[in-house]
Formats: sequence, C-alpha cells, structure tokens
Amino acid sequence: MSKKLYVGNLPFTSTESELREVFGRHGSVGSVNVITDRETGRSRGFAFVEMDDASAADDAMRALDGTDLGGRSLRVNEAHDRQGPRRF
Repeated sequence: MSKKLYVGNLPFTSTESELREVFGRHGSVGSVNVITDRETGRSRGFAFVEMDDASAADDAMRALDGTDLGGRSLRVNEAHDRQGPRRF
C-alpha cells in the first residue's frame, strides 16, 4: 500500500529527479510532484512524494525530516487530503 508524503522547506532549485534520488534510498518511489507557481513556474518550496510501500515511507520520513538539502532543513510529514474549498 502506497503512502504520500509532504516535503516542505525545499530549496527553490530542487527538482523531481533530485527528490526521487533522495527518497529512493529508502524504498521505491511511485511519484514526485514539486509544486510550482502558476504564473512564474518557479517552485513554491514544497513537494509531494508518493512511495510504493508504507513502511518505506515511514522510514524515509524518520530519516529525512530535519535533514539538510541545499542549505535548508527539510520538513517531511505524512500528506493529508485537503479540507475545504479549493482556491482558484
């Protein structure tokens, strides 16, 4: 069963392939989605990483939360479904 992780405080230069490599050290990565600004295309400083195995996701969360990536301390938590209306 897969699990989706929220990855915050990312350097604005982080790429999907970079995150796939970092999280791939802890298990199989299903998908990576770096969130970008609609107008500028620039990273908004957070991403979602879906890992194929829930235990691997838990391992990655414990191992990577608070670690340094590009001079910034990562925040890694389990992602939760958005509540309330979406803003457009």
